[in-house]
Amino acid sequence: MPKYVAFLRAVNVGGHVVKMDELRELFSSLKFSNVETFIASGNVIFDTKSAPDRKLEEKIEKRLETALGYEVGTFVRSLDEIRAVTTHQAFASDAVKSAYVVNVGFMRDSLSASVIEQAMSFRTDIDDFHIHGREVYWLCRIRQSDSKFPAKKFEKAITGPATWRNRNTVVRLADKYSH
Repeated sequence: MPKYVAFLRAVNVGGHVVKMDELRELFSSLKFSNVETFIASGNVIFDTKSAPDRKLEEKIEKRLETALGYEVGTFVRSLDEIRAVTTHQAFASDAVKSAYVVNVGFMRDSLSASVIEQAMSFRTDIDDFHIHGREVYWLCRIRQSDSKFPAKKFEKAITGPATWRNRNTVVRLADKYSH
């Protein structure tokens, strides 16, 4: 059975605290199998016969909102998609080595050329961006908390939600499930 990763938005940030055992129970209640969590930031790994599409994401979102009482954006990727994210070279290796952090933002859909152009206008000497498929890569040359780039500004530009993970977390996740 295919294995997927659900990247959840608004879990264990902004005052919303969800225990990982509760998340596993909620995913299991959806008849997913082999449910695991990966670090306490809303990364849930599970097996299902369902296609990894918007319908699956909506099913998860509905269950989480009912159980938790607030909207939890859900972005599902296959393990192959996760591996592709980790091998995609969004920035020159020298830039990555000198960066303070590189994050990956997971979005619902690929962006149109005009939206990509608008998102690229957020580039500065501190923050650089690269968009590939349904992911945006954010290279920050200083501590992210000191950056002038607000993620909400990006979501407004793409007219939809995104959820962000440190690239190292995504790499560790891919490594763990690469058999």
